Amino acid sequence: MPNDDRVSLLCEKASEAAAKGLFDAAAELWSEVAALAPDHPGALLFLGQRRLHGGDVAAAKILLERAAAVAPHDATIWLNLSFVFRALGDAKAEMAAVQRVLEADPYNFLGLLGKAMVLERLNRKRLAARAFADALAAMPNEDRLPATLKPAVARARDAIRRNAGELDAYLKGRLAESRARHADESLKRFDECLGIAAGSRKLYRNEMTGLHFPQLPAIGFYEEARFPWLGRAADATAAIQAELIRLLEQESEEFAAYVRHPPGVPLNQWAELNFSPRWNAYFLWQDGVRDDAHCARCPKTAALLQSLPLADISGFAPTAFFSVLAPHTRIPAHTGVTNVRLIAHLPLIAPPDCGFRVGNETRRWEQGKPFVFDDTIEHEAWNDSDRTRVVLIFDVWNVGLSAAERELVGGLLNNMRAYYNE
Repeated sequence: MPNDDRVSLLCEKASEAAAKGLFDAAAELWSEVAALAPDHPGALLFLGQRRLHGGDVAAAKILLERAAAVAPHDATIWLNLSFVFRALGDAKAEMAAVQRVLEADPYNFLGLLGKAMVLERLNRKRLAARAFADALAAMPNEDRLPATLKPAVARARDAIRRNAGELDAYLKGRLAESRARHADESLKRFDECLGIAAGSRKLYRNEMTGLHFPQLPAIGFYEEARFPWLGRAADATAAIQAELIRLLEQESEEFAAYVRHPPGVPLNQWAELNFSPRWNAYFLWQDGVRDDAHCARCPKTAALLQSLPLADISGFAPTAFFSVLAPHTRIPAHTGVTNVRLIAHLPLIAPPDCGFRVGNETRRWEQGKPFVFDDTIEHEAWNDSDRTRVVLIFDVWNVGLSAAERELVGGLLNNMRAYYNE
């Protein structure tokens, strides 16, 4: 057999043996390759790794440097050389090797992680945190990472978190004088901007399971001044609460689980609440259809709702209901269907230890204090109290839509439905 063919066959067998975990057999085969082809980069790499894992760092260095000379653009060779220099305590050489890894493969997870660790050892903690963030952005599926890498990932997250807090405090300190000059203005948006820039807050965007209307702002909680009718809703709290209490006492069987996914539908975060009475609803309108019987039992609630700018899309909206959350129940983080409408909450029974988060902002429900938010921004709710929490929920048009856009959106949705039902 010609020498080249013999080398190819040995390489194939050596790779197969290593893939099966037969490392001693693989080492023998790669040694045969090295005997026939002394500058074979694959043989030099494997044998160098073998020496490194065995603790013979000096021998590993010689073999891996020979491999790098033959294959200077091989990221794996340079990555192993970085391990050699780390073992030797040569941070400068380690960083140079890591840079060669990233020149060959800019998104190499282990290379990015190694760069962060070198910076950390050099006491460049701020730059290390940024490098750790780059590494996590390039990280493959975490569930498939070997257990040996889990501590490094946890270390990366901790470094990023600590740096975010320090940067946040640093920026606030440096900007305190400028901020004080505008103390009479609302700087809520800027504060969120600063937090996102520092990494202490997350960037939330509109995410929807249905229709996305472009160029509408992604606002979590809206300013109350945008909705003049909120005062009327607040004033009606006592009357609506009285109707609610009567329902809870006399017609509790009419309340049904809010989450009702049929078999075959992926449940994901809804598995725990699917068909569960821990989150019940009493619908007055559902998907644009008025429940006349329910509205007749709650005439004051229905009258208030009919006086509001409810999203009016035949077959889709409005939806209005009493949302009943049992004690010690959490509604998991999720996003809504479309940003053409906004969601209003009128708290009717609001025990302490109940919370509601939209994006980066968390609020408590306060009885009789309604608010409006965009549910296409990630939100979640919880009732950590020992009492039931009840909120009247209804959807209104997004204030960013014109009358023409509202009409056309309704036509768009219904004609899309008709298209797929023909």
